[in-house]
Amino acid sequence: MGRAFVQTVRHFWPKLNDWLQALPDTRFEPMVDYDARFLCWWGLLLFCCKLGSRRQLDFQLRDDPLAVLHNVNLLAQTEQTALPVHKTLSHFLGHVGSAPLAQLRTDCVRQLIRNKVLDASRLEGCFTLAVDGTGFLSFKERHCDHCLVHEHQTYTVYLHPVLEAKLVDTRGLALSVASEFIENPNPQGSGSTPPTLTTYETVKQDCELKAFARLAENLKKQFPQTRFCISGDSLYACAPVFALCAQHKWSFVLTFKEGRTPALWQEFQSLLKLAPENRLVVHLPDKTKQTFRWANDLEHSDEQGRRHKVHALICEESGPAGEHTFAWLTDFRLHRNNVCAIASQGGRVRCNIENQGFNIQKNSGLNLEHAYSTDPDVMKAFYYLLQIAHLFLQMFEMGSLLRRLAKDYNTTPVGLFGSLKNIAQRLLECLRYFQLGPEAFQTTPGQIRLGDPG
Repeated sequence: MGRAFVQTVRHFWPKLNDWLQALPDTRFEPMVDYDARFLCWWGLLLFCCKLGSRRQLDFQLRDDPLAVLHNVNLLAQTEQTALPVHKTLSHFLGHVGSAPLAQLRTDCVRQLIRNKVLDASRLEGCFTLAVDGTGFLSFKERHCDHCLVHEHQTYTVYLHPVLEAKLVDTRGLALSVASEFIENPNPQGSGSTPPTLTTYETVKQDCELKAFARLAENLKKQFPQTRFCISGDSLYACAPVFALCAQHKWSFVLTFKEGRTPALWQEFQSLLKLAPENRLVVHLPDKTKQTFRWANDLEHSDEQGRRHKVHALICEESGPAGEHTFAWLTDFRLHRNNVCAIASQGGRVRCNIENQGFNIQKNSGLNLEHAYSTDPDVMKAFYYLLQIAHLFLQMFEMGSLLRRLAKDYNTTPVGLFGSLKNIAQRLLECLRYFQLGPEAFQTTPGQIRLGDPG
């Protein structure tokens, strides 16, 4: 397993260790030098092995008689003679800052795109990016000037939500591509009082779309030529998002609900009656029946008088799981040859950001909601290390090397090990007890091959 992990992460080495080499080394008492590459790998292994807290580095990895020092030196291409303590990592990240780690995350995603690893994820030539906000950290006392405030009747919670854009597909991928921290724009001491927000839903309604505008600007700078399709819930089915996508030449598939844009919904219902031929019935292998209906060329005007042309799709589903109805707005012109793909690869796949994204990062050992630091910039640095590690783990868990091992037992990697957390536990055991040889690092890694989209 250790060799499979090494062969997976080596695909990122042209960017990873070259970039890490440029980081400043950090000197600590008593006069011990730590190479930046070693410390960054030390932080990545905190999440790749799903240790759960920073202190676990001391208990699980900092054991001189074991093979950890040897293996991390091989990963980082360093010659460290001693293992650091967990406080060293936090100090190092405070020295480096979060922005370089955000750039490293971007470089890793670029590497996958450039190597065509993710091409099977494309919808009409676009990578689907699910966009959604989630709770990141919460504190009982004001943590910093940028905390958002959630007031209950008897207590107050100070929040740090984050908006994520994750590349998703029907295989279950949820790769972090861009992040925007939702923060109070009126810090204390600036002459104005931070606004008091009465409910967390108000925080989302008030700030998430503003965060999306910032995220979209940064995303376009990082990926100026890449075609994206934005997938979001009904909050994003509005004129500002339509305009941003048009400006950046992105497509979109957004959840369509009557309560969000009632006039547009009524127009859609009227157009459906006028075009009964826009209908497709699909029977799935599990005996689920899907009925698709659609209408093109709906018009939506915003408060500034700008007119946006969109298309709408509805899917009525019945089967063993019950009856469900889904609807989406999109800029893809709809016809019977693309409605199934747009519904599955652009609309319903959005749930991956919650299930394979936020849920796994919070509950499978990555421990997203744990405060690895209380320093505002250092906690962001840990957040980006977590995103990079999760990217590595997804390539590892879904890649051909581990699948080949599981195939020998006629099962899947999760079926072989029992859970994703168990896979991380086996990786930890390999790093602790199995001394990797140089041959694992000298052979040329082949193309990362993921399973075919379902």
